[in-house]
Amino acid sequence: MGLFSKQKAEFPWVKLTSSEQLHELINSSETKPVVLFKHSTRCSISSMALNRFENNMDPEKATCVYLDLLAYRPLSAEIEALTKVEHQSPQAILINNHEVIYSATHTAINALEILKLI
Repeated sequence: MGLFSKQKAEFPWVKLTSSEQLHELINSSETKPVVLFKHSTRCSISSMALNRFENNMDPEKATCVYLDLLAYRPLSAEIEALTKVEHQSPQAILINNHEVIYSATHTAINALEILKLI
């Protein structure tokens, strides 16, 4: 690290690991928007989209949920069934009051657009 470098703070992700947690998060969208971010740890495009999201998103505005697709792939199918948004990777889905109000994949994921909708 250089003399003038600042260490980036770790993004405050909620790690999605269970179906029960997913249902709780969707219910919590009644009081605070929820962004589901599906990430494949083996994909460079997914890593780029994740970094761009973290650099531009204000985690105070929404609950930001991270799904590791390699570890919890069945949860992605459940998200698809609950939201009616076809699975992609990487993918960001914004849920507000139980409704999907934004979804995007790959390089179209835009945290600034998400913030405008909140």
